[in-house]
Amino acid sequence: MLTHTLGYPRMGSNRELKKKLESYWKGDAGRDDLSLTAKKLRALHWEDQKKAGVDILPVGDFSYYDHMLDNAVRFGVIPKRYNISGRNASLDDYFRMARGEAGENGVAAMEMTKWFDTNYHYIVPEFCRDQKFFLADESLLQQVDEAASQDHRIKAVLPGPLTFLLLGKCADQEFDRLDLLEGLLPVYVELIEKLSAKCEWIQFDEPVLALDLDENVRRLFAPVYRTFKEAAASTKVMVASYFGGLGENLETVAALPVDALHVDLVRGGQDLEPLLAKIAGNMSLSLGVVDGRNIWRADLDKAVSAVKKAAIALGEDRIFVAPSCSLLHVPFDLDLETELDAEIKSWMAFARQKCAEVRTVADAVSGQDVEEALMENRRILESRKVSPKVNNTEVAKRLAALKPEDYHRKSAYEQRAEIQRGLGFPLLPTTTIGSFPQTSEVRSTRSGFKSGRIERADYEKFMRGYIEDCIRRQEEIGLDVLVHGEPERNDMVEYFGENFDGYCFTSNGWVQSYGSRCVKPPVIFGDVSRPGPITVEWINYARSLSEREVKGMLTGPVTILCWSFVRDDQPRSETCRQIALAVRDEVADLEKSGVKVIQIDEPALREGLPLRKSEQAEYLEWAEECFRLSSSCVEDATQIHTHMCYCEFDEIMGSIAALDADVISIEASRSRMELLGSFKQFHYPNEVGPGVYDIHSPAIPAADDMALLLEKALEVIPAERLWVNPDCGLKTRKWDEVIPALKNMVQAAETVRLKIK
Repeated sequence: MLTHTLGYPRMGSNRELKKKLESYWKGDAGRDDLSLTAKKLRALHWEDQKKAGVDILPVGDFSYYDHMLDNAVRFGVIPKRYNISGRNASLDDYFRMARGEAGENGVAAMEMTKWFDTNYHYIVPEFCRDQKFFLADESLLQQVDEAASQDHRIKAVLPGPLTFLLLGKCADQEFDRLDLLEGLLPVYVELIEKLSAKCEWIQFDEPVLALDLDENVRRLFAPVYRTFKEAAASTKVMVASYFGGLGENLETVAALPVDALHVDLVRGGQDLEPLLAKIAGNMSLSLGVVDGRNIWRADLDKAVSAVKKAAIALGEDRIFVAPSCSLLHVPFDLDLETELDAEIKSWMAFARQKCAEVRTVADAVSGQDVEEALMENRRILESRKVSPKVNNTEVAKRLAALKPEDYHRKSAYEQRAEIQRGLGFPLLPTTTIGSFPQTSEVRSTRSGFKSGRIERADYEKFMRGYIEDCIRRQEEIGLDVLVHGEPERNDMVEYFGENFDGYCFTSNGWVQSYGSRCVKPPVIFGDVSRPGPITVEWINYARSLSEREVKGMLTGPVTILCWSFVRDDQPRSETCRQIALAVRDEVADLEKSGVKVIQIDEPALREGLPLRKSEQAEYLEWAEECFRLSSSCVEDATQIHTHMCYCEFDEIMGSIAALDADVISIEASRSRMELLGSFKQFHYPNEVGPGVYDIHSPAIPAADDMALLLEKALEVIPAERLWVNPDCGLKTRKWDEVIPALKNMVQAAETVRLKIK
């Protein structure tokens, strides 16, 4: 029985790619140096998977930045503003598209948004009505040659055409992007014909099959893949769906004229029996029975049972065993974790270990002697179930005692807004989202304190000095509402997890968020609670340095949930309520200490939305409740802010309003305020700060450009309810970028104030 993976982590066990990319962007490494690092990592990752027992290896899952951007460059889908017409894009062109470019001839980056309901961000392809496609990049063919030279069984991997078009956007006027399919297919065919001479399989990722598709879209799959199958000659074609069940798309994919279909049985286990009944001809089934999105060990008995059922129905030779999706979403190797609690560590599996689990399942079904591994798996799963580290009866009692009034502010927004005018903010108040540049000195001081190399007194002295510097800089810039800069925080979720019970932390559990940006999600293994105050002392030190208001900065319960590796032994809603109570305790302590403005960031609210509409209402109900539970303990005079970024808001405007935050700040600059249409259509009732400055680009926006964005915003949002802020936090930027950009932002706000007074 064959095994395969859909993709593997790109960054390397020590984040080698991240470091080399950032060195290249600084000019400290050359193109050949970057290329060599990439080549070494690809070879190492193929060998890792092969040693773990993976038979067919993915080629094309590697990327310097993002796989959707790769596909756009591959097929010549390059926005006109980059001036690349008539030639193929260079590596520097590629990075300009991803990151933008600063300077006199600077150019804006392409839009970035969440990849389905994960915390990975993809670059959104931009299509124009007269889009011309051509095979503009052959790096996939070169990587296939690399893998072949190392004697691997090869499966080329790339986004399918329907996912590519549906997840893109119209560059200018709106039109049906699927109208471009006719022009796109011949270029896919050209690539398929070149690949067919080089590899055994071609995998087309079509995760849009986990969405609610209308019949007109479903009808397109069969002719597209009939064309691809004919072009592939003797090479086999696989269509991969993941991130959920197939729903009403099941009959469409079961009848596709392809050699194999991959399905996600971790999230779509209900699909197995209907697929076995309906699958066409000799199509093979790839069963994703190991969770590619979480770090817990698989229940191998459950996985073996599902695969056996399929093998009996179709025959072992028509079954593949695989993770549910690409392993891009989990850390590299559990063996690198030498500091984890041994018992908790035994419950986990990272990418390397998941490959071994896939092999064990396949061997068990094929009749190999793996009983010892299965028995060990049963023992570990049972130990987790009964471990006292998991359960806290006090948390359960507190949840049971909650009352309806705990989920609501004392008064409606209109009444609160009148009271909050006493805070004395000007029209179009300016602020930032929270973090300021985390310099190498900040990071080394923090890590030195954690490792014991720096004494607490020296650590706190340094942090107070940095906070004072942040306050002084903000006052000089002229911001109205200040922040302390968050130097003590390595990550907006990990920091809170470090101060909650029920969490543990990895040393090397990095996963890619976008580009070279990696995050190290904390792990929720048990019931969550807050032992004591976390941010109060830092915020109040900052407040002591200025007459202006300084925001308390917290991460919201839904984001802490979504950006952690979450326990899978109870409903996510229950875990989220536990986190909400922990955040609520911090909010109450901040208010008690005198903080008048508290921001509770929820950038992951939309990200957690189930892909199927039938499941969304339930999620939104408990997500809204959890935010309100965390924030509703304050008096009317305390102003609650929240922040959201890089997701599509249209579908959840009602839920955003239901959070009942006094002020919401949102990402808006990359899309040139496009999303404000959602606020206009919905008549959003509270205050809004649409971002006027794209912090993911090194470009420094001009004051006039930001003023234009504010004027666009004023067409939708009344001046008395409009705030001015960047898109997101500034921790990844440099001071020499941040200071002029924020000065321009303050100038833009003043310019617009003068126009409307």
